[in-house]
Amino acid sequence: MSAQNFDTFIFVPAYNVEKTLAGVLDKIPESVWERSRVLVINDGSKDGTAIVAKEYCEACAGQEHRAGQERRVEYFAFEKNSGYGAVVKKGISEAVASGAKYAVCLHGDGQYPADLLDKFLDHLENFQEPDGCENVRRLALLQGSRHAVSGGAKAGNMPLYKRLGGTFLTALENTVFKYKLTDRHSGFILYRTEFLKRVDLEKLSPSFDIDLELISIADAMAARVAAGTSVETAPRFALGELPIPTVYADEKSNLNVVNYGLRCLKQILRRLMRK
Repeated sequence: MSAQNFDTFIFVPAYNVEKTLAGVLDKIPESVWERSRVLVINDGSKDGTAIVAKEYCEACAGQEHRAGQERRVEYFAFEKNSGYGAVVKKGISEAVASGAKYAVCLHGDGQYPADLLDKFLDHLENFQEPDGCENVRRLALLQGSRHAVSGGAKAGNMPLYKRLGGTFLTALENTVFKYKLTDRHSGFILYRTEFLKRVDLEKLSPSFDIDLELISIADAMAARVAAGTSVETAPRFALGELPIPTVYADEKSNLNVVNYGLRCLKQILRRLMRK
């Protein structure tokens, strides 16, 4: 892979996504490719995901696109299915080790809008929020919300049980967390690696609720700074969201909604006990 400069590391969770993976990568804006490295993480897929990913990497190798920049794509595979949490931990650890300023989780199943990454990166990079102490907060993470626009989730064919469950959990979570968000359960998240460096990945969930854990940790850091309990040199973090379209087709979900809901409730109780 070329040693050209980059400031963004995109990791792509990929499990049985042979039909959608290449299309997702093709939708990444050229301006984002120019500043990024991409790592496709195959979580023990049983279909042709590995073939598609390797062919995409080979096709990009040595090919220059706009501004003479080649698309930098790498591939990693877990031999056996290790779970979404393991994939996210791998992606985050590689992003931090790469020296990038920003890390992006872009699912390979096509549910999240790769074509909006330029807009999201611009917002993550330039957002500033006064903290009341002559300083500013920067975003620790920026999440795509499927519920920021009323009726958007329904129009995008999100199943009713997911709409109701997500709305219920988000309402509960907004009672205990500092930042009030409209959708805490979207997997489309961009991170500032300055925040990720302060997270102990080993303690995080091996399952889908790892995203909520990271949001909870960022929210807790922001709350501590707001309460004046952090040292003066501590970074001033905030959380943000932007609307994204909801896309549900005939794909099979790998999420056990009951286990996921219970894990989320456990996080809510943990936060209540710490208040």
